[in-house]
Amino acid sequence: MRVVPIRYTADVAAARRFYLALGLADGPRSRPGAWAELPAESGMVALHTATDRAAGTCELAFETGEPLEEVARRLRDAGFAPGPVLDENHGRSLRVRDPDGVWVQVNELDRELYT
Repeated sequence: MRVVPIRYTADVAAARRFYLALGLADGPRSRPGAWAELPAESGMVALHTATDRAAGTCELAFETGEPLEEVARRLRDAGFAPGPVLDENHGRSLRVRDPDGVWVQVNELDRELYT
């Protein structure tokens, strides 16, 4: 599993320019421009248009190569209640609250869908 902080922004293009200037690498972007990945030496920052969230907020997300149904089963077995596996424009996703009640997102990406 790979850790992917998602930074919600009012202007993906401007945020992308900032993080590129900071030293992150240019990565895949969505065709409509609502999403961009910026790889770094030890991880990645994902930028996403802040449509239903306040600009400037961040969300902890993970990318996984295993089926989300298996991740959901482990979470349920550990006493957590993941939401349903959803088909998104970037692949499949599920969300679950951590012990503090903060949403965490787990994504099974299909790069052909958004790049």
